Amino acid sequence: MFVITLRFADKTKAPQFMDGHNVWIKRGFEEGVFLMAGSLQPGAGGAILAYNATPAEIDARVQADPFVAHGVVKAEIIAIAPGRMDERLAFLKA
Repeated sequence: MFVITLRFADKTKAPQFMDGHNVWIKRGFEEGVFLMAGSLQPGAGGAILAYNATPAEIDARVQADPFVAHGVVKAEIIAIAPGRMDERLAFLKA
């Protein structure tokens, strides 16, 4: 599984690319890769919990985000190999 952080680099450009960014997030959910998307507080950017993809696929997906492509945010991808977890999240170990 992956935690993706999207920290603002140039927040002033965000409105220009917001529609494309929202389409990108929607596609991630529709394709079964994104499990959660939310805001980093206070107003620092966003975070996404992702799975069901290889590291290369996650990297390509992140690079396709208009916010990343146009320097609105700086992305960091953290790969996590789940070890111990609540059984409600057991599907993440697969």
